[in-house]
Amino acid sequence: MRIRLSRTLTVAVAVLAAVAALPVSAATADVPEPVPHTAPAADHATYIVTVREEVDPASVAERVDATPVHVYRSVLHGFSARLSPAQVEALREMQDVESVEEDGRAIGSGTGF
Repeated sequence: MRIRLSRTLTVAVAVLAAVAALPVSAATADVPEPVPHTAPAADHATYIVTVREEVDPASVAERVDATPVHVYRSVLHGFSARLSPAQVEALREMQDVESVEEDGRAIGSGTGF
């Protein structure tokens, strides 16, 4: 039992020493730079973004660092999210985006069906 534990400790110490000896640049060479997350302020309006049918709505939101409140895939194909003015502008310039509209109440003008 002691021989097995001794060998395990020896191997563990050797592995740790090898990892500790790696240069920092080698250890982090494949790690991408973190993307700064700038969440829109609570006072930013909520928008409904409609995207083309063949495009994943969540991936469009991800491209502008938006956190969707809802992702729609049935009647409407898109997402809703609180967006900063810069995010709204970026979305409006994307070819995959069909519309960007501020969310609000719908008021009917008829008397019904």
